[in-house]
Amino acid sequence: MNPVIALVGRPNVGKSTLFNRLTRTRDALVADLAGLTRDRKFGAGKVGERDYIVVDTGGISGMEQGLDAKMAEQSFQAMDEADIVLFLVDARAGLTSADKMIAQHLRATEKKTYVVVNKIDGLNPDVATSEFYELGLGELQTIAATHNRGINVLMDHVLNELPPEFQIDEDADEEDESEKGVRISVVGRPNVGKSTLVNRMLGEDRVVVYDHPGTTMDSIEIPYERNEKPYTLIDTAGVRRRKNIKEAAEKFSIVKALQAIQDANVCIVVIDAREGIVEQDLTMLSFVLNSGKGLVIALNKWDGMDIEQKDFVKKELERRLSFVDWADMHFISAKHGTGVGHLYESVDEAYKSAYMNLSTSQLTRILEDAVMDHQPPLVGGRRIKLRYAHQGGMNPPVIVVHGNKTASLPDSYKRYLANTFRKVLNISGTPIRFEFRSGENPYADQKEDKLFNRSKRKETAEQTASIRQAKKDKLRKKSKKR
Repeated sequence: MNPVIALVGRPNVGKSTLFNRLTRTRDALVADLAGLTRDRKFGAGKVGERDYIVVDTGGISGMEQGLDAKMAEQSFQAMDEADIVLFLVDARAGLTSADKMIAQHLRATEKKTYVVVNKIDGLNPDVATSEFYELGLGELQTIAATHNRGINVLMDHVLNELPPEFQIDEDADEEDESEKGVRISVVGRPNVGKSTLVNRMLGEDRVVVYDHPGTTMDSIEIPYERNEKPYTLIDTAGVRRRKNIKEAAEKFSIVKALQAIQDANVCIVVIDAREGIVEQDLTMLSFVLNSGKGLVIALNKWDGMDIEQKDFVKKELERRLSFVDWADMHFISAKHGTGVGHLYESVDEAYKSAYMNLSTSQLTRILEDAVMDHQPPLVGGRRIKLRYAHQGGMNPPVIVVHGNKTASLPDSYKRYLANTFRKVLNISGTPIRFEFRSGENPYADQKEDKLFNRSKRKETAEQTASIRQAKKDKLRKKSKKR
């Protein structure tokens, strides 16, 4: 059993920096700006043979309103769920009323708490930490998270004092990649309801939801089980057009959202049904396609629309999303839960299709039937020949087709093959990629050698004939002189 360690404190005291140090990643956004972390963010860490789970939280100031109040709720919930709390304070800012308020809450919860005095670099530790003893939470630990100073000492101290139930299980096997389940990334523009959808799929208020664009600043990974099947949901920041991005922090948020697409098995692209399909939605879809990930399209905020609006939106979707007609489309209301449960059916189907094992004989038979029904076109008066096919990869499925002059195969015929394979193999929710390879002529080198030898022999014969003719002419001249 791995202990859960929560990092709590005021805004901008270095919680996310310490999170990155403890997990040895750059998963949490870090900048000299308060309020970047808004949701609980989980990460795995290890010291020697000891594993643990770290939870990064948003800052608590004690004067939260609106969105900040939602963030504070997440932080307090993390404290309640954790086994150990690392309470970070700022050595340079000194003791504040917010620190006292957090300490009072921690004393009431009776959680195992360590006060960690951060930003100690360049200061006298004894002088900088003296005022924090007033918090009454025991011994103080000093670190400089930015410079990675004191963190190993801190974690050794924390992990050595763990209760017996957290002893190392030497017989436990490492988690297999297949047991981690389907990784689902929820992406889309700001304020289309991604976080609301994530909470609805989880069945709890796991991430902050607020009626304001840009509420989610970081990518939040949430592992869970549904019907005894493991999943990992990834809530991402909304991606806007580049010209509308003004804050530097938002640029990093978008990078993390695009990375979440790369790390996922299946992407749920959320579109605001009331605004219809816009250019940024198409850009997001194209990025998912280029990444080769499974795709499910969710039209959110479908409730409350009249019949004429719904009919217009459906026609627009049919017209503008014809290039992803293989992806399942769901009309949902994340707020009320309408249609959300059916998303899992499409996600599972897309994941299954992306990891299909396809035999060479089966693919070759489908290729032969497709060619028999519709022959490839003529190129230079000669027919393109497609001989056999085999699987070249998964996620997405890659089909390699061998033949001759395949570089001249038109795009229309490639689409015909893709549609045929998709229909016969019953592949849905994932793109299919084709690679066409032309075989080299095995006699090409021999022909060149023969031509070379023939020309060489001809050249040698001509030289021999000229030499003989010169000798004959010389003998004639001698005979005439006599």
